[in-house]
Amino acid sequence: MGCDRRRSRDPHDQALLTRARLLSQWYLPSVTVPDWVVAFLLKFQRAFAVAVVMAQAGIAVTGSIVRVTGSGLGCPTWPQCVAGSLTPVEHPEVAPLHQWVEFGNRTLTGLVGVIAALCVLAAWYAKPRRKRVLKLALVQLVGVGVQAVVGGITVLTGLLWWTVSVHFLISMVLTWLAVLLYAAIGEGDEPARPLAGRNLLRLQVVQAGVLGLLLLAGTFVTAAGPHAGDAATPRLDVPVETLSQLHADLLFLFLGMLVAMGFALGSTARRAYYTLVATVIAQGALGMVQYWTGVPEVLVSIHVLGAGAVVIATANLWVHTRERARSDQAQRDDEGLRSQTAGNSVASHV
Repeated sequence: MGCDRRRSRDPHDQALLTRARLLSQWYLPSVTVPDWVVAFLLKFQRAFAVAVVMAQAGIAVTGSIVRVTGSGLGCPTWPQCVAGSLTPVEHPEVAPLHQWVEFGNRTLTGLVGVIAALCVLAAWYAKPRRKRVLKLALVQLVGVGVQAVVGGITVLTGLLWWTVSVHFLISMVLTWLAVLLYAAIGEGDEPARPLAGRNLLRLQVVQAGVLGLLLLAGTFVTAAGPHAGDAATPRLDVPVETLSQLHADLLFLFLGMLVAMGFALGSTARRAYYTLVATVIAQGALGMVQYWTGVPEVLVSIHVLGAGAVVIATANLWVHTRERARSDQAQRDDEGLRSQTAGNSVASHV
């Protein structure tokens, strides 16, 4: 009894618990969900979304570490690491370090899946249930499963260069959509209303396409370069110099579009714009240093991290040039839920 009284003295915690009870009773009468679980999911929904953004971009970085250490076939089969074992075991043809690097990357995929699942649960219990938020969360969870399968195909095909490219590009798409998920949690569900001119929004669409081509060209450079993921892996038979020039040309095109966007943007989303400009310039400079220094391993992974940062910054500018208002019904539902939660909280203190 004493513990219950102490907990009830905190209005914020009591309101969360009361809201959790209401949601469980009103929307899921056939499912018994502990109040503290629902309250936890509601309280940390935004944190889960931030975590999934970082995880989707970060798993690409750990994948690059697998590649530059030559550990791509450290676990030479899939879904097992070696025949008969899900975990690394002594193998005469595979060094223990390579096994554990590859196995560690596979294990991190499970962590990304857990974070994505938390996003789905938070979206499910955030009542009124919002379809767009739930769909974006589900995309993250399904995407992890797709990536696991693509990763398995990559291993089973002996790190065929185009499978590695697809593997990376899916991560970048999921990173972009994770940013949209984070933004959607704080937005309404009405159709997007532009905060900038129509020509600028069209330019953003083209710029997103150029970014996709830029990332694709980057995977081609890696596919033709020295870091194959395994010494026996066939390389893309195109001169690295040619592909690097293509990659650089696309970067300059992307930068040119950014400059044009700066004139058209006006006062809208300036912070998001400057963040993107700084990120792209830093990534371009890093790419040049990487090329001039002979593509050292550590710079490869940092460059992959930079690619994820560019995707995040571009998606962030995208969401800041649009807004979604809350519907009248959603506002009434929120007000009703807040008033009932407040009423129950007051009653519990009387």
